[in-house]
Amino acid sequence: MRKAFVIALMASGALLAQGPRGGGMGFGGPGPGMAGHAMLLHGMVTGAPFSAVQVTTRQQTLANGNAIQKQETTNVFRDSQGRVREEMTSSGPDGQGSRTTVVISDPVAKVERVLNPQNKTVLERAMPQPMPRGADGKALTWGGVRVHQPAGDVVKEDLGTQTLNGVVAAGTRLTRTIPAGAMGNSQPIQTVRETWVSSDLNVPVMIKTSDPRFGTTVTQLTNVVRSEPDAALFQTPADYTVSKGHGPRMGAPLAQ
Repeated sequence: MRKAFVIALMASGALLAQGPRGGGMGFGGPGPGMAGHAMLLHGMVTGAPFSAVQVTTRQQTLANGNAIQKQETTNVFRDSQGRVREEMTSSGPDGQGSRTTVVISDPVAKVERVLNPQNKTVLERAMPQPMPRGADGKALTWGGVRVHQPAGDVVKEDLGTQTLNGVVAAGTRLTRTIPAGAMGNSQPIQTVRETWVSSDLNVPVMIKTSDPRFGTTVTQLTNVVRSEPDAALFQTPADYTVSKGHGPRMGAPLAQ
């Protein structure tokens, strides 16, 4: 039962993660560490430091007209050497209280640090390695097993450039039509994904995904400041207890 659940979770994350990724970066499915994961983590970029607030808004309309909406924010920082810091705050399961987790990805030291400010502990582990690729050149998932993608026609559109939250970005729209019967659906299913990428920062500044199965998710970078963040943000505080770990974190990309 547990194995089946994990496989289903991986597949659903991969479905939402479809589409182009600017500069090798991107994000996908629901939940912190997936769509809530900072957009810039899936590739090392040097010489383009900045700080920003990533805002993710999800909205789903149920069959009876009821609507569910949730918003998450993540403070993100990247220095000139390509090190990244994420500060994610999430509510408790009953909507009461909050918990903050800090993740520092250091490609210079090839280590990832997960800080727990509540109890002043940090887990250090090797950074996830790039996804291996098969003979066809396509990325494989964990364990070399490819996540199934439903068949469908894909139309790609160039949306030109526009300024989003003070950043000039180039846009691409990817529309996928899954034919009737491809996954047990009685009618065709159409999903749309817009990706707007800043060539200066080499990172997506907005991604919008619309899927009738999951609703609409919009993630964008706001309050962008193009200056070098404080170097202390990428180090473990001296009063934290350090432990060592292994393996990639939940939310590492399933496929690229």
